[in-house]
Amino acid sequence: MMNMSDKDIKEGQKSQEKASKAEKQEKKKGEDLQKKVEELQAKIGKEHDDYLRLMAEFETFRRRSAEERLALVGSASADTIKGLLPVLDDCERALELLAKSSDEAAKEGTSLIYNKLLDYLKTKGLAVIEAKGAKFDVDFHEAVTQFPAPTPEMKGMVIDVVQTGYTLNGKVLRYAKVVVGA
Repeated sequence: MMNMSDKDIKEGQKSQEKASKAEKQEKKKGEDLQKKVEELQAKIGKEHDDYLRLMAEFETFRRRSAEERLALVGSASADTIKGLLPVLDDCERALELLAKSSDEAAKEGTSLIYNKLLDYLKTKGLAVIEAKGAKFDVDFHEAVTQFPAPTPEMKGMVIDVVQTGYTLNGKVLRYAKVVVGA
């Protein structure tokens, strides 16, 4: 049997300590690397979340811009059509006056102009609010005055239309000014 000398024992202990120290260092390196991986994953997750939020905000901005553009075009056409309503009113008054006249050419010409203008505006979404004989509705009619109803059934009904009302794409452009039976 061989006896180990004290020197050998000390060297063995030193090599064990070195191995233990190297093991601890390796373990610490592994932990450090794991921490770095977790930090990087958290950072990537945050960046990904920020990216998704930014894309959602951009999509909302794009949609809102498109809606605003459509609203702007719609309001521009509404303003243009609103400007043409007095011309329609004048044509209606001219047709009423010409109905009493014997000048057929003037009646026909005025009627032709009125119908062409009204038909064109209808293609753009304009619609006449039919009021005469209808029940008074504050959503479409503006009462100018009240008049005693000729019959009890005409109470609360529109007796006469002072100014024609119009809607544009389902929204009231101008309320019909009416006389209501009282």
